[in-house]
Amino acid sequence: MHLQGSSWSAAVASSDGNGGRNTPLRVDAQRNLEHVLRAAREVFGELGYGAPMEDVARRARVGVGTVYRRFPSKDVLVRRIAEEETARLTDQARAALGQENEPWSALARFLRTSVASGAGRLLPPQVLRVGVDVEAEIRLPQQRQAALAAPGQPELRLVERPTAPEDEPDDAGAAALLEVVGQLVERARAAGELRPDVAVADVLLVIATAAPSLPDAAQQAAASARLLDILLDGLRSRPVG
Repeated sequence: MHLQGSSWSAAVASSDGNGGRNTPLRVDAQRNLEHVLRAAREVFGELGYGAPMEDVARRARVGVGTVYRRFPSKDVLVRRIAEEETARLTDQARAALGQENEPWSALARFLRTSVASGAGRLLPPQVLRVGVDVEAEIRLPQQRQAALAAPGQPELRLVERPTAPEDEPDDAGAAALLEVVGQLVERARAAGELRPDVAVADVLLVIATAAPSLPDAAQQAAASARLLDILLDGLRSRPVG
């Protein structure tokens, strides 16, 4: 089950040291956890997932030991943030599908909402990976993969990689995102409003590209809106002749 922000932090429990029974976090510990999650979203959004844990700790104004007490490795923290952002994008795509009758309006709404939220800067790498190796194992069913790729274009794949069992939710969340964005793409393409060579990978790259990280919030919003307008114009089909 996906929990975001303070809802998730309130549900986190810690051992009481007596037989392993879990007890709710203290108020200060909950506050520190929320600060760490907020800082991680900001730091990773600005610098990418390669940013060190020390940067997260400094932004959260806590010691790096506090970060590691909540997240025993950087991979755990990265996975948490990536899962939250993937789920947020999936919810935004579903909302666009459910609230917009026109296929192009639905796709455009999803893109505008996602870019405005800044989620594109935190997309996990696996949803942006376009695999062309036919020997690679994939996580998506073959028939869905064929539907998600545009004719004549490389198929969007989640490439198999060695993972621990706890990594599985990442792939499930990414597959859900690809599924719902695929519906938006298929509808717009079937209506003749989306260029036939545009695939799901292109739409996700638009989200990642049109969410620049700039120091001034107003400048960032204006730049994102302008860039997205240009990219949307590039995605739209043109009358023949």
